[in-house]
Amino acid sequence: MSLAMVELGETKIISDFTGKEDMKRHLQDLGFVKGEKVKVVGENPSGMILVVKGVKIALNRGLASKIMVA
Repeated sequence: MSLAMVELGETKIISDFTGKEDMKRHLQDLGFVKGEKVKVVGENPSGMILVVKGVKIALNRGLASKIMVA
């Protein structure tokens, strides 16, 4: 399932990425790496607020849909 489909308050493990290599690299630079926990702490119609490695990050749903979680 993609990160964009995760409900508020849920914690998931990052399993894979879709999209071009530069997009994957950008997400990894932000802290989204395979095996890392990610928690949804807020959301609105345009995006999500996530906690990765103890840091809050706002991500639009387009980018969140490129991150696969389990």
